[in-house]
Amino acid sequence: AFGLGLKKYINDQFQSLGSNIIRVVPGQILKGGSFSSTGSMSTIRFDSRDVLKLQRVKSAEYVIPVVTRSISVSMGKGVEPATLYASTADISVALNLNAHYGDIFTKSEVEKRSRIVVIGPKIAAKLFGSEEVSLGKTIKIDNQNFKVQGILEAKGGGGFGGPDLDSFIYMPHTTAQVFNPDKKFYAIIVKSKSDISIATAKDEIKTALLKRYKEDDFSVIDQAELLGAVESIFGMLNTVLVAIAAVSLVVGGIGIMNIMYVTVTERIKEIGIRRALGARASDILLQFLVESVALSILGGLMGLGLAYLIVFFIQSVFPTYIDLNSVMLALGVSTVIGVVFGVFPAKKAADLSPIDAIRNE
Repeated sequence: AFGLGLKKYINDQFQSLGSNIIRVVPGQILKGGSFSSTGSMSTIRFDSRDVLKLQRVKSAEYVIPVVTRSISVSMGKGVEPATLYASTADISVALNLNAHYGDIFTKSEVEKRSRIVVIGPKIAAKLFGSEEVSLGKTIKIDNQNFKVQGILEAKGGGGFGGPDLDSFIYMPHTTAQVFNPDKKFYAIIVKSKSDISIATAKDEIKTALLKRYKEDDFSVIDQAELLGAVESIFGMLNTVLVAIAAVSLVVGGIGIMNIMYVTVTERIKEIGIRRALGARASDILLQFLVESVALSILGGLMGLGLAYLIVFFIQSVFPTYIDLNSVMLALGVSTVIGVVFGVFPAKKAADLSPIDAIRNE
C-alpha cells in the first residue's frame, strides 16, 4: 500500500505538470536512467545570462528561473518550517498553480520587487487557523515582512520524506534577492512549445548552455526521465520487499506445517475410526489439506485486516493506495502456502494404518 500509494502520487504529480516540462539543474544527476550523487559535486549556479540565453531558444515557451531554500515563517508567536520557492510570474502557468484565495503575483509585481508572497494551504492553516483568514495578513521570513497575496489550491505531498507542496511559499525571485544576494538560481524550468518534440527542445537547450559550460556541469532532464529514475528506485525497493515477503512466507509455511503435524499426532485415533468406518486415504488427505488451507487463508485475512487498519490511520500522513489485484494475489498466495506446507502432514495422516491408529494411545 505504501509503495503503490507513493508511486501513484508521484505519477499524478508528473501528469499534473504536463509532459513538456524540462528541468535544467547543476551537475549530472542522472546516469543510466537512475539518480547519481555527482550532481551535488557541481559548483555552478545559473544566473540571468543563462535565463536570457534560454529565452532565445526557439522551442522554449516559458523559461522560469528558480531559487529554493528552507525557511522559518512566523506570525506573532507561531513559527513554522516551510520551503521558499522564488521565481517569475510564469511559474503559475508552467507548474499549473492555481490560487484558491487571492491572486498569484504578476510580472509587474516581479519587476517592482513587491514584498508579497503566495502560500500553500497547509502553512496558511498552521499560521492563521484557516486559509481565508490568512489573505492580506503579514508574515515574517528571517525578520523580513511580507504580505500574503494569495493561497494556492492543495497539491499534496510530504509523505515518505518528499516535499510538502502545500507548505511551499512562493515569491518573486527579485524580492527573494534579500535572501539571495548573489542573484544565482538553483535551477531553471523550461516549458517547451506543444508543437515541438521534447528531444528537439532538450538539444536546443544543451546547445545554448554548452557555449558557457562543460557538458558535465549541468543536466537537462524531462518528465519521462525523472519518472523513469523514480520507477527504478521503486523497482529496487520492490525487489527487497519481495525477498522479505518470500522469507516471511516460508517461515509462516513452516509454522503451519508444524501445527498440522501436531494436529495429526493428537487426532490419530480419530483418523483410525474414520478409516475403519470406510473413509478412504484420499478423504483423510483432503480433510487435512482443507484445514491447512483454511488456516493459511485465515492468516492472510488477518494480515489484510491489519494492513487496512494501518492504512486507515496513516493515510493522512503518507500517500497510500490499495490495489484490488494485490489483495487477490495475497489471498491466492495464502492458499498456495496452505497447500504446499499442508500436503506433508496430510500425507502422513492419510498413510496411517486404521488398526494402528485405533490402538494408539
